[in-house]
Amino acid sequence: MAVQSLSFQGVTTAEQVNKITTALMMLDGVDSAEVGRYGAEVEGRAKRDTLIKAVEKLNLRIKVS
Repeated sequence: MAVQSLSFQGVTTAEQVNKITTALMMLDGVDSAEVGRYGAEVEGRAKRDTLIKAVEKLNLRIKVS
């Protein structure tokens, strides 16, 4: 099982972390997601681009890489 790492800039609240966690967990191919203020570790077969797009789609005004 593959692990993808994402980095965040601008995440300041628990609400944002919760929204990101929910968005990632809803994706096909994501088995688990550990999300914090500075990034996420996502296990599964989902592609990195798909993970980034899901977070960007939330319009939280954060930078994802």
